[in-house]
Amino acid sequence: MEKTIFQYSSPGRIGVSLPVLDVPETTISKKFARKEAIGLPQVTEGQAMRHFVRLSTKNFNIEEGLYPLGSCTMKYNPRLHEFLARIEGLAAVHPLSGDSSVQGTLGIMYKLGESLCEITGFDSVTLQPAAGAQGEFAGLMLIKNWQEARGQEHRNEVLMPDSAHGTNPATSTLAGLKVVSVKSDEFGKVDVEDLRQKAGENTCAFMLTNPNTLGIFESNIEEITKIIHDAGGLNYMDGANMNAMLGIARPGDMGFDVCHLNLHKTFSTPHGGGGPGSGPVCCNEILRPFLPPSTVVKSDDGYTLLDSTHKSIGRLLAFHGNVGVLYRAYAYIRTMGSKGLREASEVALINANYMKTRIKPYYDVPHDDGPCMHEFVASGAEMAKKGVKTLDIAKRLLDYGFHAPTIYFPLIVKEALMIEPTETESLESIDAFIDAMIAIAEEIDSKPHLVTDAPVNTPVLRLDEVKAVKDLCLVEPIE
Repeated sequence: MEKTIFQYSSPGRIGVSLPVLDVPETTISKKFARKEAIGLPQVTEGQAMRHFVRLSTKNFNIEEGLYPLGSCTMKYNPRLHEFLARIEGLAAVHPLSGDSSVQGTLGIMYKLGESLCEITGFDSVTLQPAAGAQGEFAGLMLIKNWQEARGQEHRNEVLMPDSAHGTNPATSTLAGLKVVSVKSDEFGKVDVEDLRQKAGENTCAFMLTNPNTLGIFESNIEEITKIIHDAGGLNYMDGANMNAMLGIARPGDMGFDVCHLNLHKTFSTPHGGGGPGSGPVCCNEILRPFLPPSTVVKSDDGYTLLDSTHKSIGRLLAFHGNVGVLYRAYAYIRTMGSKGLREASEVALINANYMKTRIKPYYDVPHDDGPCMHEFVASGAEMAKKGVKTLDIAKRLLDYGFHAPTIYFPLIVKEALMIEPTETESLESIDAFIDAMIAIAEEIDSKPHLVTDAPVNTPVLRLDEVKAVKDLCLVEPIE
């Protein structure tokens, strides 16, 4: 197993060579001094460099290969946008800076908001949510406060399909609302009749991902949103799959009242390691008064951050600490342009349908009723009957040099493999992934142990995943 940097430590080794002191020495007050040595490893600069570079090569990343993580849209992030986000005048902005000293940043935020409203078909936007799940929470709170403001406090139900993202019921519960599950029909779409029966006087909102988590566009969307409006509720769209509709269709035109967007997915900014992220919320005019504070407004004097209105749901963050994500998203939109954004979605659709067509002879594709959108869900249920589970297939893909797709989601598909190639992959990389999937299917029939024993070519072999959750240890203990 890889050694820790402390295990390379040896007394007397030095990793830095500091220049001669050219300023007066000063004494630090004892109250600020450490009581004991910090205990840093004693290694050379070369050792430290090799150690961390070696560790970095053991992690799979989007720069290394195809990352077909369904519903997460793991695009390649253009380096131009990384460069632009690091311009000193943008990257070095202090969160307590006055509006007059950060006009460039506020201008970018304002123009990004305008672009997102145009893309989604809404009137207003808040850039404050720091992630998609927080965007969901903000959107539901907008609807809940709107219902309460018109004397409809009793409306406490959020309807959502049984294929919904796991964050949807979680954020609904966090918002103090009750989740009501709506059935999917045989084609994987919302069962309209079941929705009609469950929408009523307690309906606060309907929450839907479109295209849904099966990669299928809800063709009855206008009927669906009308049912909710007629029942007195509002429609919320989870924008996680907006990568399929850029420049093609807009949530606001479908009857939705509010939606969030994942800038770290659709608009090609890094996902990070648990962050940074960004989940702006776009909404129509009736929900505008309830938006969080710190919305950027434009006047003859320039750009300012609007203070809270008396109807606002309140702050979600103290500061826009994820502003670097906003810079990258704006750069992506400006470099792509309206035609480029539409082409990105069109290529994503083509790639997904090409991949689905080639994989179908080897893997089941449930709910297949024509073209998919930007992703599709295959099933390893037939392989499971032979003793090889979807988890085994995912592990074997690592040996072929690919990150596994999302597995076991959505829950309505047994042994699910949720695959999204995105638009940034070349035909060669897509074909290589398909060939690997076909090879694994053939191994299951001829040499299943190759799959059930996988992975065998990775730095760390198969883990006891149950134990890892309870007792995670990434390195050997130091004696």
